[in-house]
Amino acid sequence: MQVSVISPESELFSGEASSVKVPGTMGGFQILNNHAPIVSSLTEGTIEIKTPQETLQFNINGGFVEVLNNQVSLLVTGADLKV
Repeated sequence: MQVSVISPESELFSGEASSVKVPGTMGGFQILNNHAPIVSSLTEGTIEIKTPQETLQFNINGGFVEVLNNQVSLLVTGADLKV
């Protein structure tokens, strides 16, 4: 699936991923290929993106996620790459 992580300052990630874990406001959840369409708010926590090459983690202050037709769009605030 195609994933993009966008903050007000810049695009932090864009590419293919096999899974995405997000800190939903009502609890964390995982997004896999062919996930049902969803729009959800995000709370402070960590986004984990598994690509074919690596696993990336971003700390965020909050935001929103939209999943539609294997396209995952994460609009986040206060994001930085976790090393």
